Amino acid sequence: MSDARVAAGAFSERIAARVKALRAADWPRRLLARDARLWGDAPGRVEAVTQRLGWVHAPRAMRTRTREFLDLAANVSAVGFTRVLLLGMGGSSLAPEVLSQVFPARRHGLPLHVLDDTSPAAVRAALAAGDPARTLVVVSSKSGGTVEVTSFDRACFARVASVLGASAGQSFVAITDPGTALEAHARERGYRQTFLNPADIGGRYSAISCFGLVPATLMGLDAEALCREARAELTEFEQAGTALGIGAALGEMALAGRDKLTLVLPQELAPLGAWIEQLVAESTGKDGLGILPVEGERLAEPSAYGSDRVFVSVCLGASPVAMAGTLDRLTAAGHPVIRWVRRSADEIGAEFVRWELITAVASAVLRVNPFDEPNVAEAKTATKDVLARALVNGELPQSEPRARSGALTLHAPDHVAVTGASARDWAAVFLGLLRPGDYASVLAWMARTDSRHALLTRLRHAIRHASRAATTLGYGPRYLHSTGQLHKGGPATGVFLQITSESGDEPIPGVAYGFRMLNEAQAAGDLGALSDHGRRVMRVHVSGDPDAGLLQLASAFEQAASVRA
Repeated sequence: MSDARVAAGAFSERIAARVKALRAADWPRRLLARDARLWGDAPGRVEAVTQRLGWVHAPRAMRTRTREFLDLAANVSAVGFTRVLLLGMGGSSLAPEVLSQVFPARRHGLPLHVLDDTSPAAVRAALAAGDPARTLVVVSSKSGGTVEVTSFDRACFARVASVLGASAGQSFVAITDPGTALEAHARERGYRQTFLNPADIGGRYSAISCFGLVPATLMGLDAEALCREARAELTEFEQAGTALGIGAALGEMALAGRDKLTLVLPQELAPLGAWIEQLVAESTGKDGLGILPVEGERLAEPSAYGSDRVFVSVCLGASPVAMAGTLDRLTAAGHPVIRWVRRSADEIGAEFVRWELITAVASAVLRVNPFDEPNVAEAKTATKDVLARALVNGELPQSEPRARSGALTLHAPDHVAVTGASARDWAAVFLGLLRPGDYASVLAWMARTDSRHALLTRLRHAIRHASRAATTLGYGPRYLHSTGQLHKGGPATGVFLQITSESGDEPIPGVAYGFRMLNEAQAAGDLGALSDHGRRVMRVHVSGDPDAGLLQLASAFEQAASVRA
Protein backbone atom coordinates (compact mmCIF):
# COMPACT_ATOMS: atom_id res chain seq x y z
CA MET A 1 0.00 0.00 0.00
CA SER A 2 2.78 2.40 -0.91
CA ASP A 3 3.56 4.84 1.91
CA ALA A 4 0.94 3.56 4.37
CA ARG A 5 1.69 1.05 7.12
CA VAL A 6 -1.33 -1.14 7.80
CA ALA A 7 -1.33 -3.47 10.80
CA ALA A 8 -4.69 -5.21 10.44
CA GLY A 9 -4.02 -8.43 12.33
CA ALA A 10 -6.79 -10.97 11.87
CA PHE A 11 -8.37 -8.83 9.14
CA SER A 12 -5.35 -8.87 6.83
CA GLU A 13 -6.49 -11.72 4.60
CA ARG A 14 -9.98 -10.39 3.96
CA ILE A 15 -8.56 -6.92 3.25
CA ALA A 16 -6.04 -8.37 0.80
CA ALA A 17 -8.83 -10.27 -0.93
CA ARG A 18 -10.93 -7.12 -1.21
CA VAL A 19 -8.04 -5.11 -2.65
CA LYS A 20 -7.37 -7.87 -5.18
CA ALA A 21 -11.03 -7.85 -6.22
CA LEU A 22 -11.10 -4.06 -6.57
CA ARG A 23 -7.99 -4.07 -8.70
CA ALA A 24 -9.35 -6.91 -10.84
CA ALA A 25 -12.45 -4.79 -11.39
CA ASP A 26 -10.19 -1.93 -12.55
CA TRP A 27 -11.61 0.21 -9.78
CA PRO A 28 -9.01 3.05 -9.76
CA ARG A 29 -9.15 3.65 -13.49
CA ARG A 30 -12.93 3.47 -13.53
CA LEU A 31 -13.20 6.03 -10.73
CA LEU A 32 -10.91 8.44 -12.55
CA ALA A 33 -13.09 7.87 -15.62
CA ARG A 34 -16.11 8.82 -13.45
CA ASP A 35 -17.88 5.47 -13.66
CA ALA A 36 -21.06 5.96 -11.60
CA ARG A 37 -21.71 2.19 -11.39
CA LEU A 38 -18.96 1.66 -8.82
CA TRP A 39 -21.46 2.04 -5.95
CA GLY A 40 -24.25 -0.10 -7.41
CA ASP A 41 -26.17 -0.57 -10.63
CA ALA A 42 -29.63 0.57 -9.56
CA PRO A 43 -30.73 3.15 -12.16
CA GLY A 44 -31.71 5.78 -9.62
CA ARG A 45 -28.40 5.51 -7.81
CA VAL A 46 -26.33 5.58 -11.00
CA GLU A 47 -28.14 8.71 -12.15
CA ALA A 48 -27.60 10.42 -8.78
CA VAL A 49 -23.94 9.48 -8.54
CA THR A 50 -23.30 10.73 -12.07
CA GLN A 51 -24.19 14.22 -10.85
CA ARG A 52 -21.61 14.11 -8.02
CA LEU A 53 -18.31 12.98 -9.55
CA GLY A 54 -16.89 16.35 -10.51
CA TRP A 55 -14.43 16.24 -7.61
CA VAL A 56 -12.40 13.61 -9.46
CA HIS A 57 -11.39 16.08 -12.18
CA ALA A 58 -11.56 19.25 -10.05
CA PRO A 59 -7.80 19.50 -9.32
CA ARG A 60 -7.09 19.72 -13.05
CA ALA A 61 -10.09 21.91 -13.93
CA MET A 62 -9.50 24.35 -11.06
CA ARG A 63 -5.93 25.00 -12.13
CA THR A 64 -7.31 27.02 -15.03
CA ARG A 65 -9.24 29.27 -12.62
CA THR A 66 -6.48 30.22 -10.21
CA ARG A 67 -5.95 33.56 -12.01
CA GLU A 68 -9.54 34.53 -11.08
CA PHE A 69 -8.78 33.82 -7.44
CA LEU A 70 -5.49 35.75 -7.52
CA ASP A 71 -7.16 38.76 -9.15
CA LEU A 72 -9.75 38.91 -6.36
CA ALA A 73 -7.08 38.62 -3.67
CA ALA A 74 -5.03 41.42 -5.20
CA ASN A 75 -8.11 43.59 -5.59
CA VAL A 76 -9.38 43.28 -2.01
CA SER A 77 -5.92 43.90 -0.58
CA ALA A 78 -5.49 46.97 -2.75
CA VAL A 79 -8.74 48.55 -1.57
CA GLY A 80 -7.89 48.06 2.09
CA PHE A 81 -9.61 44.92 3.39
CA THR A 82 -7.76 43.50 6.39
CA ARG A 83 -9.84 40.44 7.33
CA VAL A 84 -12.02 37.74 5.75
CA LEU A 85 -15.18 36.46 7.44
CA LEU A 86 -16.51 33.32 5.78
CA LEU A 87 -20.17 32.47 6.30
CA GLY A 88 -20.72 28.78 5.67
CA MET A 89 -21.87 25.44 6.97
CA GLY A 90 -20.52 21.91 6.56
CA GLY A 91 -18.68 21.29 3.32
CA SER A 92 -18.64 24.97 2.35
CA SER A 93 -16.73 26.03 5.45
CA LEU A 94 -14.78 23.09 6.89
CA ALA A 95 -11.93 23.00 4.36
CA PRO A 96 -11.33 26.77 4.66
CA GLU A 97 -11.40 26.37 8.44
CA VAL A 98 -8.73 23.65 8.24
CA LEU A 99 -6.54 25.87 6.07
CA SER A 100 -6.96 28.88 8.37
CA GLN A 101 -5.97 26.82 11.42
CA VAL A 102 -3.12 24.82 9.86
CA PHE A 103 -1.50 27.78 8.09
CA PRO A 104 -0.94 31.33 9.29
CA ALA A 105 -1.95 33.99 6.79
CA ARG A 106 0.89 34.33 4.30
CA ARG A 107 2.54 37.55 3.15
CA HIS A 108 -0.02 39.68 1.31
CA GLY A 109 -2.76 37.34 2.58
CA LEU A 110 -5.60 38.11 4.97
CA PRO A 111 -6.52 36.29 8.20
CA LEU A 112 -9.68 34.23 7.70
CA HIS A 113 -12.36 33.46 10.28
CA VAL A 114 -15.38 31.17 9.87
CA LEU A 115 -18.90 31.70 11.22
CA ASP A 116 -20.91 28.47 11.22
CA ASP A 117 -22.68 28.73 14.58
CA THR A 118 -26.19 30.14 15.01
CA SER A 119 -25.85 30.69 18.77
CA PRO A 120 -26.36 34.40 19.49
CA ALA A 121 -23.05 34.61 21.33
CA ALA A 122 -21.13 33.24 18.32
CA VAL A 123 -22.88 35.59 15.90
CA ARG A 124 -22.34 38.54 18.23
CA ALA A 125 -18.63 37.75 18.56
CA ALA A 126 -18.15 37.37 14.80
CA LEU A 127 -19.86 40.67 14.03
CA ALA A 128 -17.85 42.54 16.67
CA ALA A 129 -14.46 41.00 15.88
CA GLY A 130 -13.41 43.39 13.11
CA ASP A 131 -14.06 46.72 11.45
CA PRO A 132 -17.09 46.11 9.18
CA ALA A 133 -15.71 48.61 6.66
CA ARG A 134 -12.53 46.54 6.25
CA THR A 135 -13.94 43.02 6.50
CA LEU A 136 -14.50 41.02 3.33
CA VAL A 137 -17.49 38.73 3.85
CA VAL A 138 -17.48 35.50 1.84
CA VAL A 139 -20.95 33.93 1.65
CA SER A 140 -20.40 30.27 0.83
CA SER A 141 -23.25 27.86 0.10
CA LYS A 142 -23.58 25.14 -2.53
CA SER A 143 -27.36 25.12 -2.38
CA GLY A 144 -27.57 28.87 -1.96
CA GLY A 145 -30.44 28.51 0.49
CA THR A 146 -29.05 27.04 3.70
CA VAL A 147 -30.96 28.70 6.56
CA GLU A 148 -27.84 29.25 8.65
CA VAL A 149 -25.87 30.95 5.86
CA THR A 150 -28.87 33.00 4.76
CA SER A 151 -29.34 34.22 8.34
CA PHE A 152 -25.65 35.05 8.76
CA ASP A 153 -25.75 36.99 5.50
CA ARG A 154 -28.74 39.04 6.64
CA ALA A 155 -27.04 39.99 9.91
CA CYS A 156 -23.66 40.78 8.33
CA PHE A 157 -25.13 42.81 5.48
CA ALA A 158 -27.14 44.95 7.88
CA ARG A 159 -24.02 45.65 9.93
CA VAL A 160 -21.88 46.57 6.91
CA ALA A 161 -24.68 48.68 5.41
CA SER A 162 -24.93 50.65 8.65
CA VAL A 163 -21.38 51.84 7.96
CA LEU A 164 -21.05 51.82 4.17
CA GLY A 165 -24.63 52.43 3.08
CA ALA A 166 -25.44 51.68 -0.56
CA SER A 167 -21.93 50.38 -1.30
CA ALA A 168 -22.18 47.59 1.29
CA GLY A 169 -22.40 44.91 -1.41
CA GLN A 170 -18.81 45.60 -2.45
CA SER A 171 -17.73 44.04 0.87
CA PHE A 172 -19.29 40.70 -0.10
CA VAL A 173 -18.25 37.78 -2.29
CA ALA A 174 -20.41 34.73 -3.01
CA ILE A 175 -19.41 31.13 -3.76
CA THR A 176 -22.28 28.92 -4.90
CA ASP A 177 -23.57 26.64 -7.64
CA PRO A 178 -25.04 28.06 -10.87
CA GLY A 179 -28.68 29.06 -10.74
CA THR A 180 -29.07 29.24 -6.96
CA ALA A 181 -30.96 31.88 -5.00
CA LEU A 182 -27.60 33.08 -3.66
CA GLU A 183 -26.38 33.82 -7.18
CA ALA A 184 -29.43 36.00 -7.80
CA HIS A 185 -29.20 37.58 -4.35
CA ALA A 186 -25.54 38.49 -4.89
CA ARG A 187 -26.40 40.14 -8.19
CA GLU A 188 -29.24 42.14 -6.62
CA ARG A 189 -27.11 43.27 -3.68
CA GLY A 190 -24.17 44.27 -5.84
CA TYR A 191 -21.65 41.80 -4.45
CA ARG A 192 -18.05 42.42 -5.47
CA GLN A 193 -17.81 39.02 -7.17
CA THR A 194 -19.58 35.66 -7.43
CA PHE A 195 -17.73 32.42 -8.06
CA LEU A 196 -19.86 29.67 -9.59
CA ASN A 197 -18.64 26.20 -8.69
CA PRO A 198 -19.32 23.15 -10.90
CA ALA A 199 -22.67 21.73 -9.83
CA ASP A 200 -21.39 18.16 -9.97
CA ILE A 201 -19.12 18.63 -6.94
CA GLY A 202 -20.82 17.78 -3.64
CA GLY A 203 -20.18 19.98 -0.63
CA ARG A 204 -18.04 17.59 1.39
CA TYR A 205 -15.93 16.77 -1.68
CA SER A 206 -15.35 20.45 -2.52
CA ALA A 207 -12.02 21.21 -0.79
CA ILE A 208 -10.20 21.46 -4.14
CA SER A 209 -12.80 23.67 -5.79
CA CYS A 210 -13.92 27.29 -5.51
CA PHE A 211 -15.20 26.55 -1.99
CA GLY A 212 -11.72 25.75 -0.75
CA LEU A 213 -9.45 27.54 -3.20
CA VAL A 214 -10.98 31.04 -3.13
CA PRO A 215 -10.56 31.31 0.68
CA ALA A 216 -7.10 29.73 0.41
CA THR A 217 -6.01 32.36 -2.11
CA LEU A 218 -7.38 35.18 0.03
CA MET A 219 -5.19 33.84 2.86
CA GLY A 220 -2.17 34.05 0.59
CA LEU A 221 -1.87 30.32 -0.01
CA ASP A 222 -0.89 28.93 -3.41
CA ALA A 223 -4.04 27.50 -5.00
CA GLU A 224 -2.11 26.13 -7.95
CA ALA A 225 0.19 24.21 -5.59
CA LEU A 226 -2.84 22.77 -3.76
CA CYS A 227 -4.19 21.58 -7.12
CA ARG A 228 -0.81 20.16 -8.11
CA GLU A 229 -0.53 18.11 -4.91
CA ALA A 230 -4.11 16.91 -5.38
CA ARG A 231 -3.39 15.78 -8.94
CA ALA A 232 -0.29 13.92 -7.74
CA GLU A 233 -2.46 11.99 -5.26
CA LEU A 234 -4.89 11.02 -8.02
CA THR A 235 -2.00 9.77 -10.15
CA GLU A 236 -0.64 7.77 -7.22
CA PHE A 237 -4.10 6.28 -6.68
CA GLU A 238 -4.26 5.00 -10.22
CA GLN A 239 -0.73 3.61 -10.20
CA ALA A 240 -0.16 2.27 -6.68
CA GLY A 241 -3.50 2.41 -4.93
CA THR A 242 -2.58 3.61 -1.43
CA ALA A 243 -6.03 5.07 -0.89
CA LEU A 244 -7.58 1.96 -2.47
CA GLY A 245 -5.98 -0.26 0.18
CA ILE A 246 -6.87 2.03 3.07
CA GLY A 247 -10.47 2.43 1.92
CA ALA A 248 -10.80 -1.34 1.48
CA ALA A 249 -9.38 -1.86 4.98
CA LEU A 250 -11.77 0.61 6.62
CA GLY A 251 -14.77 -0.80 4.76
CA GLU A 252 -13.95 -4.44 5.52
CA MET A 253 -13.25 -3.80 9.18
CA ALA A 254 -16.46 -1.78 9.53
CA LEU A 255 -18.42 -4.75 8.17
CA ALA A 256 -16.70 -6.88 10.81
CA GLY A 257 -17.65 -4.53 13.66
CA ARG A 258 -14.54 -2.33 13.74
CA ASP A 259 -16.51 0.72 12.66
CA LYS A 260 -15.09 3.41 14.98
CA LEU A 261 -12.42 5.21 12.95
CA THR A 262 -10.28 6.82 15.64
CA LEU A 263 -8.15 9.64 14.25
CA VAL A 264 -4.73 10.15 15.78
CA LEU A 265 -3.34 13.47 14.58
CA PRO A 266 -0.47 15.61 15.86
CA GLN A 267 -1.25 19.12 17.04
CA GLU A 268 -0.21 20.73 13.75
CA LEU A 269 -2.74 18.60 11.81
CA ALA A 270 -5.46 18.39 14.45
CA PRO A 271 -7.80 20.80 12.58
CA LEU A 272 -7.99 18.27 9.74
CA GLY A 273 -9.98 15.94 11.99
CA ALA A 274 -13.24 17.90 11.78
CA TRP A 275 -13.09 17.89 7.97
CA ILE A 276 -12.42 14.13 7.86
CA GLU A 277 -15.24 13.61 10.35
CA GLN A 278 -17.81 15.22 8.08
CA LEU A 279 -16.53 13.53 4.95
CA VAL A 280 -16.56 10.01 6.37
CA ALA A 281 -19.66 10.24 8.57
CA GLU A 282 -21.95 11.90 6.05
CA SER A 283 -20.71 9.71 3.18
CA THR A 284 -20.93 6.29 4.88
CA GLY A 285 -23.61 6.74 7.55
CA LYS A 286 -26.81 5.50 5.88
CA ASP A 287 -28.88 2.39 5.23
CA GLY A 288 -28.13 1.26 8.81
CA LEU A 289 -24.40 1.14 8.06
CA GLY A 290 -21.55 3.56 8.54
CA ILE A 291 -18.09 4.37 9.81
CA LEU A 292 -18.03 6.65 12.85
CA PRO A 293 -15.04 9.02 12.84
CA VAL A 294 -13.79 9.67 16.38
CA GLU A 295 -12.08 13.05 16.29
CA GLY A 296 -10.44 14.88 19.19
CA GLU A 297 -10.43 11.99 21.64
CA ARG A 298 -7.24 11.80 23.71
CA LEU A 299 -5.07 8.80 22.79
CA ALA A 300 -4.93 6.23 25.60
CA GLU A 301 -3.54 2.81 26.41
CA PRO A 302 -5.14 -0.33 24.86
CA SER A 303 -7.24 -1.12 27.94
CA ALA A 304 -9.26 2.09 27.39
CA TYR A 305 -10.84 0.74 24.19
CA GLY A 306 -13.38 -1.85 23.17
CA SER A 307 -13.07 -4.17 20.20
CA ASP A 308 -14.76 -1.80 17.75
CA ARG A 309 -11.85 0.53 16.98
CA VAL A 310 -9.55 1.19 14.02
CA PHE A 311 -6.80 3.74 14.58
CA VAL A 312 -5.53 5.95 11.74
CA SER A 313 -2.56 8.23 12.28
CA VAL A 314 -1.34 10.91 9.88
CA CYS A 315 1.79 12.85 10.82
CA LEU A 316 4.16 15.40 9.36
CA GLY A 317 7.47 13.59 9.29
CA ALA A 318 8.19 11.19 12.14
CA SER A 319 5.43 10.56 14.67
CA PRO A 320 5.94 12.08 18.12
CA VAL A 321 7.69 9.49 20.29
CA ALA A 322 4.86 9.15 22.83
CA MET A 323 2.26 8.79 20.08
CA ALA A 324 4.30 6.20 18.21
CA GLY A 325 4.81 4.18 21.39
CA THR A 326 1.11 4.11 22.19
CA LEU A 327 0.26 3.08 18.62
CA ASP A 328 2.81 0.25 18.88
CA ARG A 329 1.13 -0.96 22.07
CA LEU A 330 -2.30 -0.78 20.45
CA THR A 331 -0.99 -2.88 17.56
CA ALA A 332 0.50 -5.40 19.97
CA ALA A 333 -2.85 -5.64 21.76
CA GLY A 334 -4.61 -6.56 18.50
CA HIS A 335 -6.14 -3.21 17.54
CA PRO A 336 -5.86 -2.41 13.81
CA VAL A 337 -3.58 0.58 13.24
CA ILE A 338 -2.96 2.41 9.94
CA ARG A 339 -0.23 5.06 9.67
CA TRP A 340 1.28 7.32 7.06
CA VAL A 341 3.27 10.53 6.97
CA ARG A 342 3.40 13.70 4.93
CA ARG A 343 6.61 15.63 4.38
CA SER A 344 4.98 18.94 5.35
CA ALA A 345 1.63 20.67 5.70
CA ASP A 346 2.10 21.94 2.14
CA GLU A 347 0.85 18.50 1.03
CA ILE A 348 -2.60 19.26 2.47
CA GLY A 349 -4.13 19.29 -1.04
CA ALA A 350 -3.01 15.68 -1.51
CA GLU A 351 -4.34 14.77 1.92
CA PHE A 352 -7.77 16.20 1.14
CA VAL A 353 -7.95 14.08 -2.02
CA ARG A 354 -6.57 10.97 -0.31
CA TRP A 355 -9.42 11.03 2.20
CA GLU A 356 -11.98 11.63 -0.55
CA LEU A 357 -10.65 8.55 -2.34
CA ILE A 358 -10.52 6.48 0.86
CA THR A 359 -14.12 7.39 1.63
CA ALA A 360 -15.31 6.60 -1.89
CA VAL A 361 -13.68 3.15 -1.72
CA ALA A 362 -14.93 2.37 1.79
CA SER A 363 -18.46 3.34 0.72
CA ALA A 364 -18.24 0.91 -2.19
CA VAL A 365 -17.24 -1.87 0.19
CA LEU A 366 -20.24 -0.99 2.39
CA ARG A 367 -22.40 -0.68 -0.76
CA VAL A 368 -23.73 2.76 0.17
CA ASN A 369 -23.94 5.88 -1.99
CA PRO A 370 -21.27 8.22 -0.62
CA PHE A 371 -22.67 11.27 -2.36
CA ASP A 372 -26.15 11.60 -0.86
CA GLU A 373 -27.34 12.55 2.62
CA PRO A 374 -30.90 11.23 2.86
CA ASN A 375 -31.42 11.99 6.55
CA VAL A 376 -29.93 15.50 6.75
CA ALA A 377 -33.17 17.07 5.56
CA GLU A 378 -35.06 15.62 8.53
CA ALA A 379 -33.54 18.02 11.04
CA LYS A 380 -34.09 20.91 8.62
CA THR A 381 -37.75 20.02 8.23
CA ALA A 382 -38.15 19.57 11.98
CA THR A 383 -36.57 23.00 12.55
CA LYS A 384 -39.03 24.61 10.16
CA ASP A 385 -41.94 22.91 11.92
CA VAL A 386 -40.75 24.06 15.35
CA LEU A 387 -40.26 27.62 14.11
CA ALA A 388 -43.70 27.68 12.48
CA ARG A 389 -45.36 26.60 15.73
CA ALA A 390 -43.30 29.11 17.71
CA LEU A 391 -44.32 32.00 15.48
CA VAL A 392 -47.99 31.08 15.93
CA ASN A 393 -47.74 30.58 19.70
CA GLY A 394 -45.23 33.32 20.42
CA GLU A 395 -42.69 30.96 21.96
CA LEU A 396 -40.97 27.64 21.40
CA PRO A 397 -42.68 24.53 22.78
CA GLN A 398 -41.28 23.58 26.17
CA SER A 399 -41.16 20.13 27.72
CA GLU A 400 -41.46 19.60 31.45
CA PRO A 401 -38.09 18.74 33.04
CA ARG A 402 -37.76 15.27 34.53
CA ALA A 403 -35.43 16.57 37.25
CA ARG A 404 -33.52 19.66 38.41
CA SER A 405 -30.08 20.04 39.98
CA GLY A 406 -28.78 23.55 40.53
CA ALA A 407 -28.40 25.29 37.17
CA LEU A 408 -29.16 22.05 35.30
CA THR A 409 -32.47 20.57 34.18
CA LEU A 410 -32.88 17.09 32.71
CA HIS A 411 -35.19 16.21 29.84
CA ALA A 412 -35.55 12.58 28.77
CA PRO A 413 -38.17 10.30 27.18
CA ASP A 414 -40.56 8.57 29.55
CA HIS A 415 -39.03 5.17 28.85
CA VAL A 416 -35.68 6.32 30.30
CA ALA A 417 -35.81 5.50 34.00
CA VAL A 418 -34.51 8.55 35.87
CA THR A 419 -33.69 7.74 39.46
CA GLY A 420 -32.22 10.24 41.89
CA ALA A 421 -32.21 14.01 41.78
CA SER A 422 -28.54 14.87 41.36
CA ALA A 423 -26.63 15.41 38.13
CA ARG A 424 -24.41 12.47 39.11
CA ASP A 425 -27.50 10.27 39.14
CA TRP A 426 -28.40 11.45 35.63
CA ALA A 427 -24.87 10.73 34.47
CA ALA A 428 -25.17 7.20 35.85
CA VAL A 429 -28.43 6.75 33.93
CA PHE A 430 -26.76 7.90 30.71
CA LEU A 431 -23.80 5.57 31.22
CA GLY A 432 -26.24 2.73 31.86
CA LEU A 433 -27.69 3.17 28.38
CA LEU A 434 -24.37 2.23 26.72
CA ARG A 435 -23.78 -1.33 25.53
CA PRO A 436 -20.64 -2.90 24.03
CA GLY A 437 -20.13 -1.58 20.51
CA ASP A 438 -22.12 1.61 21.16
CA TYR A 439 -20.78 5.14 20.91
CA ALA A 440 -21.63 8.21 22.99
CA SER A 441 -22.16 11.53 21.25
CA VAL A 442 -22.10 14.83 23.17
CA LEU A 443 -24.06 17.46 21.24
CA ALA A 444 -23.38 20.95 22.58
CA TRP A 445 -25.67 23.79 21.58
CA MET A 446 -23.59 26.73 22.76
CA ALA A 447 -20.85 28.98 21.41
CA ARG A 448 -17.53 27.18 21.55
CA THR A 449 -14.84 28.69 23.76
CA ASP A 450 -11.58 27.16 24.95
CA SER A 451 -12.89 26.79 28.50
CA ARG A 452 -16.17 25.15 27.44
CA HIS A 453 -14.39 22.83 25.04
CA ALA A 454 -12.07 21.74 27.84
CA LEU A 455 -15.04 20.96 30.10
CA LEU A 456 -16.89 19.06 27.39
CA THR A 457 -13.70 17.13 26.67
CA ARG A 458 -13.51 16.17 30.35
CA LEU A 459 -17.09 14.94 30.10
CA ARG A 460 -16.51 12.79 27.00
CA HIS A 461 -13.39 11.22 28.50
CA ALA A 462 -15.31 10.41 31.67
CA ILE A 463 -17.80 8.52 29.49
CA ARG A 464 -15.00 6.58 27.82
CA HIS A 465 -13.35 5.85 31.16
CA ALA A 466 -16.57 4.36 32.51
CA SER A 467 -17.64 2.40 29.42
CA ARG A 468 -14.74 2.07 26.94
CA ALA A 469 -17.22 3.41 24.38
CA ALA A 470 -16.08 5.61 21.52
CA THR A 471 -17.07 9.23 22.09
CA THR A 472 -17.69 12.17 19.78
CA LEU A 473 -18.18 15.84 20.56
CA GLY A 474 -20.11 18.10 18.19
CA TYR A 475 -21.38 21.67 18.32
CA GLY A 476 -24.80 22.52 16.96
CA PRO A 477 -25.78 23.29 14.34
CA ARG A 478 -22.54 22.39 12.53
CA TYR A 479 -22.72 18.70 13.50
CA LEU A 480 -26.11 18.47 11.76
CA HIS A 481 -24.17 18.86 8.49
CA SER A 482 -21.46 16.43 9.59
CA THR A 483 -22.21 13.50 11.89
CA GLY A 484 -25.95 14.22 11.91
CA GLN A 485 -26.49 12.00 8.87
CA LEU A 486 -24.79 9.03 10.55
CA HIS A 487 -26.65 9.64 13.84
CA LYS A 488 -29.97 8.98 12.12
CA GLY A 489 -29.10 6.92 9.05
CA GLY A 490 -26.24 4.82 10.40
CA PRO A 491 -26.22 1.96 12.90
CA ALA A 492 -28.54 2.34 15.91
CA THR A 493 -25.54 2.27 18.24
CA GLY A 494 -25.44 5.91 19.28
CA VAL A 495 -26.37 7.24 22.71
CA PHE A 496 -26.79 11.00 22.63
CA LEU A 497 -26.42 13.71 25.27
CA GLN A 498 -27.72 17.04 24.02
CA ILE A 499 -26.66 20.08 26.05
CA THR A 500 -28.42 23.40 25.54
CA SER A 501 -27.80 26.80 27.10
CA GLU A 502 -28.78 30.46 26.99
CA SER A 503 -26.83 33.35 25.46
CA GLY A 504 -29.18 36.29 24.91
CA ASP A 505 -30.29 37.06 21.37
CA GLU A 506 -29.23 38.68 18.13
CA PRO A 507 -31.74 39.80 15.49
CA ILE A 508 -31.97 38.33 12.00
CA PRO A 509 -33.02 41.28 9.82
CA GLY A 510 -36.05 40.64 7.66
CA VAL A 511 -37.50 37.70 9.59
CA ALA A 512 -39.79 37.46 12.61
CA TYR A 513 -37.34 35.61 14.86
CA GLY A 514 -33.77 36.01 16.05
CA PHE A 515 -30.77 33.74 16.29
CA ARG A 516 -31.80 32.46 19.71
CA MET A 517 -35.09 31.12 18.42
CA LEU A 518 -33.41 29.67 15.33
CA ASN A 519 -30.73 27.95 17.41
CA GLU A 520 -33.22 26.56 19.92
CA ALA A 521 -35.52 25.39 17.11
CA GLN A 522 -32.59 23.57 15.48
CA ALA A 523 -31.74 21.84 18.75
CA ALA A 524 -35.37 20.89 19.34
CA GLY A 525 -35.75 19.69 15.76
CA ASP A 526 -32.72 17.43 15.99
CA LEU A 527 -33.83 16.07 19.35
CA GLY A 528 -37.18 15.19 17.80
CA ALA A 529 -35.56 13.59 14.74
CA LEU A 530 -33.30 11.43 16.93
CA SER A 531 -36.30 10.36 19.01
CA ASP A 532 -38.31 9.56 15.88
CA HIS A 533 -35.51 7.17 14.84
CA GLY A 534 -35.68 5.45 18.21
CA ARG A 535 -32.27 6.71 19.28
CA ARG A 536 -31.36 6.79 22.96
CA VAL A 537 -31.13 10.46 23.87
CA MET A 538 -31.15 12.70 26.93
CA ARG A 539 -31.03 16.50 27.11
CA VAL A 540 -29.55 18.69 29.82
CA HIS A 541 -30.29 22.41 29.80
CA VAL A 542 -27.83 24.81 31.44
CA SER A 543 -29.36 27.98 32.89
CA GLY A 544 -27.27 31.05 33.63
CA ASP A 545 -23.50 30.85 33.20
CA PRO A 546 -22.73 28.07 30.67
CA ASP A 547 -19.23 27.51 32.07
CA ALA A 548 -20.47 27.03 35.62
CA GLY A 549 -23.17 24.63 34.44
CA LEU A 550 -20.72 22.64 32.30
CA LEU A 551 -18.33 22.36 35.23
CA GLN A 552 -21.15 20.91 37.34
CA LEU A 553 -22.08 18.47 34.56
CA ALA A 554 -18.52 17.38 33.78
CA SER A 555 -17.85 16.79 37.48
CA ALA A 556 -21.04 14.76 37.75
CA PHE A 557 -19.96 12.48 34.89
CA GLU A 558 -16.48 12.09 36.38
CA GLN A 559 -18.00 11.09 39.72
CA ALA A 560 -20.38 8.62 38.07
CA ALA A 561 -17.53 7.19 35.99
CA SER A 562 -15.34 6.66 39.05
CA VAL A 563 -18.07 4.50 40.58
CA ARG A 564 -18.49 2.35 37.43
CA ALA A 565 -14.84 2.01 36.42
